[in-house]
Amino acid sequence: MRTIFIFLLLSAFISCKVSKRYLIQAPYSQNSVPPIPDYSKNSSWAALPTMKDEADEMPDKNLKYGQDSAKVDVFFIHPTIFTDEPEGEFKWNADVNDKTLNKKVDESTIRLQASVFNVSCKIYAPRYRQAHISAFYTIDLDAKRNSLDTAYADVKHAFEYYLQHYNNGRPIIIAGHSQGTKHAARLLKEFFDNQPLQKQLVCAYLIGMPVPRDSFCCIAPCEDSTQTDCWISWNTFAYGYTPTYYEYGLNHAVCTNPLTWRIDSLYADNKCNEGGVLRNIHHIYPGICDVQVHNGLLWINKPVFRGSNLFDWKIYHILDYGLFYMNIRKNVDDRCTAYLKGKK
Repeated sequence: MRTIFIFLLLSAFISCKVSKRYLIQAPYSQNSVPPIPDYSKNSSWAALPTMKDEADEMPDKNLKYGQDSAKVDVFFIHPTIFTDEPEGEFKWNADVNDKTLNKKVDESTIRLQASVFNVSCKIYAPRYRQAHISAFYTIDLDAKRNSLDTAYADVKHAFEYYLQHYNNGRPIIIAGHSQGTKHAARLLKEFFDNQPLQKQLVCAYLIGMPVPRDSFCCIAPCEDSTQTDCWISWNTFAYGYTPTYYEYGLNHAVCTNPLTWRIDSLYADNKCNEGGVLRNIHHIYPGICDVQVHNGLLWINKPVFRGSNLFDWKIYHILDYGLFYMNIRKNVDDRCTAYLKGKK
């Protein structure tokens, strides 16, 4: 418990400080861009169904594990883990050969987020030259654009490789968090929206970034727990809190309630929460929090676990998946079942 609390406290501290640290950066230079990943190599993937990796982890060994026999794939794009202050030359994009960074990616987002899909999906999660967190705070718009475009170029390349070598016409879930969602939405727009591949789309989990209703011409927000060919999105905050950056996209965002899977403002109490997962993937917290959608924001009262009364968060961004882990896991299974039943 003490470890979990320290982790949450440190994460809150980091999230508060990072925007101030990285307001000014070196200009973007092509000379400092790391090598392009080779997706024919397993080392360029954080998770593959043919590898033993952190996406295989489960909170409870008695839960359904479906990756071995799954008829659906998930293409998961991880969030920003490249957040360290530079010790030497500043790089706007990470190197996929950085073993230290890869370990951080695997032991955080792959274990605690991507694993939610192993209930009924084969998991494909590429490593990519993720943009440094500075890209979301800098006033240098050229650097911002170039670093995010470099990251997306890898995601696109990985997805094309996946389609050519792994997919074989199977149904697909697109999923991401934070920076990963930014790239996932772009991927959805380019490859699925009013494209032949849309027929294979089970759904998209676009979590941790504001997604307006009109983001896609032919893919609508999901409005219940089993709808397919649609997308889901939310951003989690403390009840009653509106962030200072609300007017920069959240004011137009669609927000899904991950306990009811509706996009209305109906309150769902914590009895509807089947369990959250924090730092320890093997510890489930049933009824950890309640939920209510409010003007594009997902509001929750303080999560309940031992020691939770000792901190006061307003922004729960890093726990967008974790607080609702078991509900998401069930929903993934429900939507896969609905899609496959519809195809029969």
